[in-house]
Amino acid sequence: MNQQQNTSKEKPKNFIYEIIEEDIRTDKWGGRVHTRFPPEPNGYLHIGHAKSICLNYGIARDFNGKFNLRFDDTNPTKEEQEYVDSIIEDVKWLGADFEDRIFYASDYFDQMYEYAVQLIKKGKAYVDDLDPDLMKEYRGTINEPGKESPFRNRTVEENLDLFERMRKGEFKEGEKVLRAKIDMSSPNMLLRDPVMYRILHASHHRTGDKWCIYPTYDWAHGLEDSIEGITHSICTLEFEIHRPLYDWFLDELGIYHPQQIEFARLNLSYTVMSKRKLLELVQSGIVDGWDDPRMPTISGYRRRGYTPEAIWNFAEIIGVAKRDALTDIALLEYAIREDLNKKAQRVMGVLKPLKVVITNYPDDLVEELDAINNPEDPLMGSRKIPFRKEIYIEQSDFMENPPKGYHRLIPGGEVRLRYAYIIKCEEVIKNAEGEIVELRCTYDPDTKSGSGKSDKKVKGTIHWVSAKDAVNCEVRLYDRLFTVEDPSADKVRDFKEFINPNSLEIITDAKLEPFVLNAKAGDKFQFERMGYFCVDSKYSTKDKLVFNRTVTLKDTWAKSINKK
Repeated sequence: MNQQQNTSKEKPKNFIYEIIEEDIRTDKWGGRVHTRFPPEPNGYLHIGHAKSICLNYGIARDFNGKFNLRFDDTNPTKEEQEYVDSIIEDVKWLGADFEDRIFYASDYFDQMYEYAVQLIKKGKAYVDDLDPDLMKEYRGTINEPGKESPFRNRTVEENLDLFERMRKGEFKEGEKVLRAKIDMSSPNMLLRDPVMYRILHASHHRTGDKWCIYPTYDWAHGLEDSIEGITHSICTLEFEIHRPLYDWFLDELGIYHPQQIEFARLNLSYTVMSKRKLLELVQSGIVDGWDDPRMPTISGYRRRGYTPEAIWNFAEIIGVAKRDALTDIALLEYAIREDLNKKAQRVMGVLKPLKVVITNYPDDLVEELDAINNPEDPLMGSRKIPFRKEIYIEQSDFMENPPKGYHRLIPGGEVRLRYAYIIKCEEVIKNAEGEIVELRCTYDPDTKSGSGKSDKKVKGTIHWVSAKDAVNCEVRLYDRLFTVEDPSADKVRDFKEFINPNSLEIITDAKLEPFVLNAKAGDKFQFERMGYFCVDSKYSTKDKLVFNRTVTLKDTWAKSINKK
């Protein structure tokens, strides 16, 4: 583990830490702490999974324990190697070190089969012929007990024979299942003879065609934890009702029995976290793949410019709770702003350029002005920015008829150019349609930043780039994908009806200072006054850089909501 262990003198971070510290005190697991992260490889990981990874790995790290990455690959109809590869990449990127402990449920299929045979021999499992509809009908309701299947009392010998024939592929999908024999009148409906194996004539991405019966999650989960020697099996709250079944299987088999602990899953505002819904967004073309920077996937956040440190800090901020709640996405945005503010290289970039000609500046003169790379980190040093007669400023930094409190450039008004001079707008040039296409300005040579030659002050400072030296780039302004806090809350309207039509704006001709010319995929910048941006890993080329906006400098959503 690459970070120091929690000591007993430190305050537990959450209720799970308290449980583990008590277990260590009582030597419950012989002093061991062993956690795991067990994703299903049926989609890309999202920010909710990141919370679980941070929790499980953080526990192993803080208690000098072990952490496994284990794929719960029990459904070959929905699983792909692409998802396996993406999950491994995401977990590594987050810094959760599983060392050489990468496992698969499919590693244990033979052992699981033998355990099932043991339960059949104990009279605790049977092969059932009920079709899915009848099985659902027989299960009963929350208020009414279920009734036993007519096949429940088959002999051990008959069940062993049928189960073996299921394995050999003699039956069609849905024709038979293996069920645990527990209690059809249990108030916990999951204990009403749950299915352990179903027939799936599908090729598995790791085991090929060796198997045509596959274990259900509830049957496989506890066995995987047991085989790997997990001490604390940490799950989200929806699995609390599954815990009695987890315990029943392990107790009936008489094998090593880890402790299952549940915590509240992450629900994030303006986001959907269901893999099914995320897949729907991908397949419908609403987003540009699983790694679209608007997606809540780890790969999407990585492509958008988020850092592992920001996600870890976010996990620390929200903590671990026992009850579900909706977490404000502004907390995640705060975490990345805090991180990038300390790390990101500052540059000037004009997204919607307006040409400015400084009429009294020498035609052939070019000055190299000093600019600070990051005021939060003096060790990042400074850079040179070329200044010439013709520059670009943001269109929004000039107004002919400004509102009260507007401190940028206006006709006859003055403004300071960052790191450069004070300029005055003398003339506004318009095209035939009446659109502003150019400003004619003059500069005061005594007002050069840092020169100390003039005491002249103005209220506004704006950014700019030299027109001749500017690097043409594409900039993608990403925003929240949904217009409502909880897109899944409406039980009548489809969640896709709440898609934000302004979640992506593509600017094809942004102008950036020449410092970015050699930027690489993943490099992060603060465009001064504009936000934090990252070089896109998917569409950037040698000929044209593409930048993704990671986050605005301030929470503009909070401002817009407060105005309403």
